[in-house]
Amino acid sequence: MHPLFLLSLLLLSCSASALQDDYCVANLKGANTPSGYQCKDPSTVTVDDFVFSGLGVEGNTSNLIKAAVTPAFVAQFPGTNGLGISAARLDLAPGGVVPLHTHPAASELLIVVQGSICAGFITSGSNKVYYKTLKKGDTMLFPQGLLHFQINAGGTNAVALVSFSSPNPGLQITAFALFANSLPSPTVEKVTFLDDYEVKKLKGVLGGTN
Repeated sequence: MHPLFLLSLLLLSCSASALQDDYCVANLKGANTPSGYQCKDPSTVTVDDFVFSGLGVEGNTSNLIKAAVTPAFVAQFPGTNGLGISAARLDLAPGGVVPLHTHPAASELLIVVQGSICAGFITSGSNKVYYKTLKKGDTMLFPQGLLHFQINAGGTNAVALVSFSSPNPGLQITAFALFANSLPSPTVEKVTFLDDYEVKKLKGVLGGTN
């Protein structure tokens, strides 16, 4: 390749980089697309777009799973737009559990800051399980898209801070996906190998129909 052509490519690349902004704060009034939100008008950006205070607030665990997740995703924290990062707080009351679930768009890093949490994930090929009871200060990684879970492993409240490799990691909880929908029970029975009684019981608990 001609040296002058290489030099021109380099100059064009440098020029394009110089024109890029340092950030792209989300315009939450627009559509959230697979590539993220469009950028907010730079003249309307404030320091509050880069600050989120919700992770210091205890979540409400008065629910079926005795767990609460406080997200700091792009919808709550617009400064994360396009930066490949977000966060959340996880609260688990005694007996609390985050059932098997996936984040289709992100890997997850969990840090226990209070109590103890049994956490693990299942690989996609061999269905190998990696799990461990984590104590305060322990950190665990959950690779993108893999089924994983968290369970309060003690008799007191447990708290973890979580980071994700995407501003919008997505969430699908397996039990809710199977039983909190309108898919007919006979079909659910066939794809889960569960009997009619168990399927209808779970649909009743999780709000499914048919």
